[in-house]
Amino acid sequence: MNPRQYALIGGVSYLVIFVTAIFGNFVVLEALLADPTGTMTNNNFSVRLGIMAFLIAGVFDVLVAWALYALYSEHPFTPVSTWFRIMHAGIMGVAVYTLVAALNLTDGDAILTAVHDFNTIWLIGLFFFGAHLLFLGRIVKHIRIIPFFLMAAGAMYMIDTTAHFVLSNYDAYADTFLTLVAIPSIVGEMAFGLYLLLKVGKIK
Repeated sequence: MNPRQYALIGGVSYLVIFVTAIFGNFVVLEALLADPTGTMTNNNFSVRLGIMAFLIAGVFDVLVAWALYALYSEHPFTPVSTWFRIMHAGIMGVAVYTLVAALNLTDGDAILTAVHDFNTIWLIGLFFFGAHLLFLGRIVKHIRIIPFFLMAAGAMYMIDTTAHFVLSNYDAYADTFLTLVAIPSIVGEMAFGLYLLLKVGKIK
């Protein structure tokens, strides 16, 4: 395979991850948090689709790691960056199990506990994902601006996870942390995905 093919695989995979993650997080998880019993009882199929969305995101996470490894194999940071992203995907798979186990629950508190467990495990995964972004920012430092956002997002993922586990009053700062994570993450990763789709590997 040539660099252009790897770039297309990486770029398309980024888009799939964005779509599936948005559906899983902002449609399914938010519905479970707002009305755990009603959502699990009346919209059980949508919860199952959310589980599949997270699994699909994990698969394409590995595809991104593979494509980036192929594209930047000569950089000394590429192997460790790749492994951190694969670790994130594996931890996501473990987190999804908590939602699968909750499919037949009818007690609201038990469902909320399952969602909380999912978020906690995922937070651990995001710590490793943040490390991946820090290394990725160094690997692609030849690109304009994008590396800054990737590294900022990576640092904020790691800081946010640390804050969750260290600060007893994290909820008081949750919105601030969410903003600090979301802005560089969305800008950096979306821009990098588009860069792969539109720029990398094209014959000049």
